[in-house]
Amino acid sequence: MPDAVLRAMHRASPNIYEGELHDLTASLIPDLRRVARTTGDVAIYIGNGHAAWEASLANLCAPGDRVLVLCTGRFGHGWAEMAEKLGLVVDVLDFGQTATVDAGRVTAALAADTDGAIKAVLVCQTDTSTGIRNDVAALRGVLDAAGHAALLMVDCMASLGCDVFEMDAWGVDVMVAGCQKGLMTPAGLAFVFFNARAAARQVARVSAWWDWTPRARPAQFYQYFDGTAPTHHLYGLRAALDMIGAEGLENVWTRHAVLSRAIWAACDVWGSAGPLRLNVTDAGLRSHSVTSIGLEAGQGDALRRWCEHTAGLTLGIGLGREPADAWFRLGHMGHVNAQMILGLVATLEAGLIACRIPHGAGGARAAAEVIAAAS
Repeated sequence: MPDAVLRAMHRASPNIYEGELHDLTASLIPDLRRVARTTGDVAIYIGNGHAAWEASLANLCAPGDRVLVLCTGRFGHGWAEMAEKLGLVVDVLDFGQTATVDAGRVTAALAADTDGAIKAVLVCQTDTSTGIRNDVAALRGVLDAAGHAALLMVDCMASLGCDVFEMDAWGVDVMVAGCQKGLMTPAGLAFVFFNARAAARQVARVSAWWDWTPRARPAQFYQYFDGTAPTHHLYGLRAALDMIGAEGLENVWTRHAVLSRAIWAACDVWGSAGPLRLNVTDAGLRSHSVTSIGLEAGQGDALRRWCEHTAGLTLGIGLGREPADAWFRLGHMGHVNAQMILGLVATLEAGLIACRIPHGAGGARAAAEVIAAAS
């Protein structure tokens, strides 16, 4: 978390009934829209990504409704499981853990829905467990070509503020995100962005807690959150959005792309003489916020433990992978710069040496060359 965000949160509890906090909260809405590239509405929830999943479904689907979920990793399946627990009929298209969504299979599934029962198509732009980045604009094209009325709902938990995302231009009806990754604020806020088309399809009965209408268009301040405001998170988010605005969103996207390529260059070198491999072979399909990396069984956990306990670097676990102890993930999202990434790469190289994991020499130099060339 950036120091500026933490400093903004380090304050006494503010007045929640009038004054500064009300003005600050109102100022967040246009900036959240700018990050999502939308003129639509945004509802803020006190919760995590799972809360955003449930909020999106609760506003648009009643028990017995059908949704189509496109899965490219663990979190796609998580959203599907959430829908099932809400009593929805869930059709899952699983594209595995190394490939993006296959437009042909989606086209076939929509064509088979001759009575138009599918109310929404759900997909993660980036699945955090695999690092796969799906082509959201292409999915809108598939829906339009099929003449299907299903809403397009996109999970941007791991991609908002990191990868290019154009909610309105790409025809996304609903997008869910959280504050803790690209938006650089400690976990605790979830966002559901929705357009007029989605708003018009809100189901007749939504609980007061999940109802996005008063949150998006509050008549009184408390309706933003259906109760007491998450005061300190709002100050932190304000500082984070200011940082994004000062850098420029397009520049933020470029920074993430360059730093990602630096990591991948190092991995290519290490993998040239050892077991290390990137989960997604095609660089054009990789996320610019998280990278999933495989080794031999046991080596992923060994490397993670060495990096954390010897060098102070925490790596992500091999979530949803088999064997899990062969895999680890790198999060390179939000508040990251060249210095941090070069430190990450050098620490990984030291860990490969310390754990006696065979690898090609010169990964750190390869990463440095990518960053130098982009400057």
